[in-house]
Parts: sequence; C-alpha cells; structure tokens
Amino acid sequence: MAARHPKRLCNPHRRFTMPDAKPDRVGFIGLGIMGRPMALNLRRAGYELAVHARRPESMEPLAEAGASTWASPAQLARHADLIFTMVSDTADVEQVILGPDGVLEGAAPGAVVVDMSSISAAASRAIAGCLAERGIAMLDAPVSGGEIGAIEGTLSIMVGGEAPAFDRVRPLFEVLGRNIVHVGGSGAGQVCKSCNQVVVGATIAGVAEAILLARAAGVDPARVREALLGGFAASRILEVHGQRMIDDQFAPGFKARLHQKDMRIVGEVAHDLGLGLPGAAACTQYLNALVGRGLGELDSAAIYKVLEAMNSGHPTGGDE
Repeated sequence: MAARHPKRLCNPHRRFTMPDAKPDRVGFIGLGIMGRPMALNLRRAGYELAVHARRPESMEPLAEAGASTWASPAQLARHADLIFTMVSDTADVEQVILGPDGVLEGAAPGAVVVDMSSISAAASRAIAGCLAERGIAMLDAPVSGGEIGAIEGTLSIMVGGEAPAFDRVRPLFEVLGRNIVHVGGSGAGQVCKSCNQVVVGATIAGVAEAILLARAAGVDPARVREALLGGFAASRILEVHGQRMIDDQFAPGFKARLHQKDMRIVGEVAHDLGLGLPGAAACTQYLNALVGRGLGELDSAAIYKVLEAMNSGHPTGGDE
C-alpha cells in the first residue's frame, strides 16, 4: 500500500504544544552510511535508544551497543519521545512517517519527529502539518559533512521548525554535529540543504576541472592542489575530494545517486520559483551522466570521471 500524500491530508499551519519536561527516549529510523554512525553516537552519549531499519542486519551494531530494535516505525515510535529519521528520499520519509505501520500510528502527543533526510521542503511542511494535527512536532534537519562527519560527530545541521522543538532537541544535535543553525520555520532546513548542494556540486565540478587541467598540461595535480590549499581557492572540497580525484578513489562518503536526487529537488524548487540556476543545471547533468554510466554508488566526487571521459580525445586527457 502506497504512503498517503501528506499535502492532501494535513494542515501545514497547525501548531503543537510542547509537553512538560521529562527524560527523553530516543528512536532512530534509517541505519545506512549516515544513519548508523549518527545513531551510534547518540547511544555512546548515553541516550536510551530504539532503532529500526528495513534490513535487520543493519540494526546489529546498534543492538550490540545496547539499543533496542523494533520491527516497524510504529512500534519504535511507541517507545520513543524524540524520533529521528534518516532515509533516502521524499517518498521514503512519507512512507516511514505516514504510511502503514508508520511513525504517526505509534507516536504519542508531545513527541518530536526529527527528519534528517534531504527531501522536498514542500513535502516536509506537509508532513509536519500531519504530525501537528496529532500534537506531534517536526523538525526538518538535513545535514552536510558526509560519512566522515557522521562518524566524527562534526556534521553541519540545518534546522527548520518551531523554536521550542529545536530547543528540546538541540542537546542531541550537539552530539551529532558542530555547526547547528536554526534556519527558520518548517521547511527552511530543506531549503538550506538545497543551497548547500548547489555550492557543493558546483565546487566539486570546479575542482574536477582544475585537476583535469593540471594533468592535461603535464603539471603534477598533487602539487597544484597543495598550492591552491594555501590560497583563496582553498576549500574542504578541494582538500578531501581533490585528493580522491588525484588517487582515483571514490568509495562513497556521499553517493552520487543521492546527490543527483538532491539536485533534482533543487531543480524543482528553482522551477517553482521561476529561477534560472545554470551552474546547478550543469552539475545535475554531470551527476545524471555519472549515474547513467552505472556509477551512482560512487562518491559524487566521481564527477571527475565524467569530465575525464568527455576529454578522452585529448592526448593527455582521460583514457576511456
């Protein structure tokens, strides 16, 4: 049975009432590359933790760390006051929260749902409206920092939603990340994440072009990267992804197919607003080509491989 579409069911302007202070039990749904280390960090910080994942084996490291495991989001929600979700796309979030055996069926009034996935801002607002009708708050809190940031607890967290819910969840955010910003109302976190992905995608493409240019000119790209890191071109992407490109190592910290999904959302928002974002459009095409070549499980820094293939006829360009 497909998840109900929240826009048709719920009032996105409905507000919730925060309950009296009490110790919070924490639930975490979605234990992939990002979700698993995030959940482990919460458990290591001493929080009582319940977890759910579609694949039972994904829950084993959490169970070993002392978390309880549950067969459905609804069952987990009955044993949690703060419920985190970290899944792939808008439809997955709708299914996990609003679908059969979803969070909405198990969560009690006064709970807070914290969706850390990267999804449509409009859908996030609509889901928040559904939850508010049951007295449940929602924060949209997508992240940046990749697998390394999730493991080290250094993520950047962009939060949308009402201030009382943000204040309640902030101590847990501080376990997961370093840069935590309450951007605005419901959906604002997702808009901020779209802005983040525009900057990240354009910068990855720029770094890829620079590395390719250095190689084609017969100059050591490692020395070029070292020089650029000391100047105005320095960035975390040049530092980390530039090295990936030089080493031709693209094990995922953030999979290209997920970045492609995020850029699709950027395009949808830009279309709705009547905006032209040519840099974002170019990055989307690189990611489309990468995924189309069957490389969507690689890190999005593998955009370099698309540029390399485009220039394969150059005598010192790619060899594909």
